[in-house]
Amino acid sequence: MKESDIYVGLDIGTTSIKAIVAQTIDGQTNIIGVGNEPSAGVSRGIIVDIDKAAQAIRGTLEQAEAKSGVKISSVIVGLPADRVSIDRCSGMISLADSTNEINNQDIQTVTKAAISNNLPQEREVINLLPEEFKIGEFDDIADPRGMVGARLELNGRLVTGPKTIIHNVRKAVNQAGVTIDQLVVGAEAEGKTALSDSEQDFGTILLDLGGGQSTAAVIHDHELKYIDVDHEGGQYITKDISSVLNISLADADNIKREYGIADAQYADADNEFSIEVVGQSQPRKINEKLLAEIIEARLDQILGRLKDKLAAANALGMPGGIVLTGGVASMPKIAELAANTFGMNVRVYVPDKMGLRHPSFALGLSLVNYATQMSDVEQVIYDVFSTTSHAEPAANFESESEQDPEQYQDDAPVTDEADDSSFFSRRGQSQQQKKRKKNNFGFSLKNFFE
Repeated sequence: MKESDIYVGLDIGTTSIKAIVAQTIDGQTNIIGVGNEPSAGVSRGIIVDIDKAAQAIRGTLEQAEAKSGVKISSVIVGLPADRVSIDRCSGMISLADSTNEINNQDIQTVTKAAISNNLPQEREVINLLPEEFKIGEFDDIADPRGMVGARLELNGRLVTGPKTIIHNVRKAVNQAGVTIDQLVVGAEAEGKTALSDSEQDFGTILLDLGGGQSTAAVIHDHELKYIDVDHEGGQYITKDISSVLNISLADADNIKREYGIADAQYADADNEFSIEVVGQSQPRKINEKLLAEIIEARLDQILGRLKDKLAAANALGMPGGIVLTGGVASMPKIAELAANTFGMNVRVYVPDKMGLRHPSFALGLSLVNYATQMSDVEQVIYDVFSTTSHAEPAANFESESEQDPEQYQDDAPVTDEADDSSFFSRRGQSQQQKKRKKNNFGFSLKNFFE
């Protein structure tokens, strides 16, 4: 954990950019400021125009500074899940003097060994998440510092992503005038905040339904085991409404937020409202049922594709069910629709912090919590690659209209009154937190869930 007691989580989304400013006092985290501004230069969760993104980030940070009274100099940034890989890794070093106590330098040396042995080409390390250290024949050690031995081994999970995407995030944030304390895959952070201890232990599917893309992740044994992305989100629902009803995108977004219902069977055909149709001088009446049918059709496609991906990874049927986050998760009856699609219990995560009681703030809050809860040994490991220089040139991707949604696929494996809702909830789960041993470090994603 860093020395300063001020933490800033930065969520660079497709439709909005959010900054959460938190202060820790005696181990308690208090939210002291929030910035929430429209996004720019981001398409489907990916920065496609660095200059525009940097300007939007700067505007969000300025708003957060004004509300918190804090000058922001560094941030914890959430990374999109596009082409993120999670691979087992291991490294081993011999210790020069078996009578000397293991220290931070030894931890970083064995970390470098694990990275050099396992880092795929054209990818960049996002994090190395330790599972255990070994000293000689003694294993399952959480923190070996202060111990002695002749050989030190590290087993963990290496999280990597495409160099260009990560570089563009760094470039945009730095251009906005701040430095990066930490880069975190969004689902890794959200899993530790949105899920209960039992849900993280027994296994839960986390669905982040954002504006530009939807992410499916599986947390099991308190670890991020699987992650994949569908490159459609709330923006596509808005576009469908605009196209079908022949209204502007702004009006489509407004009626989606005010009258939208995710599951059409709960909509009322007698509840009518007026819309301004392009090319017509008089408003037109439509009903809640028609709007819900448009919304449900797109959500069925998104949830259906995510279900297929999870099924292919043998990841369905997690005891913890499904937890929804992201702006789309605020839509009424979204949990019922998802429960019907997946045949599992579903709940919506709503942050319990004042001013953040909306699913769209889940990531920003989770980034802050992730940073404040890092152990000392995790910070020592992260410092190995957090200061590495990256010289790859920044790239502006093609515009959204020209993008192929599959190009980022990896070939390898909303209001303050919103309430947390649960459906088909299970009770009385065991609180056992015993760590499961993984003996085989060469694995496929399917092996996680068999």
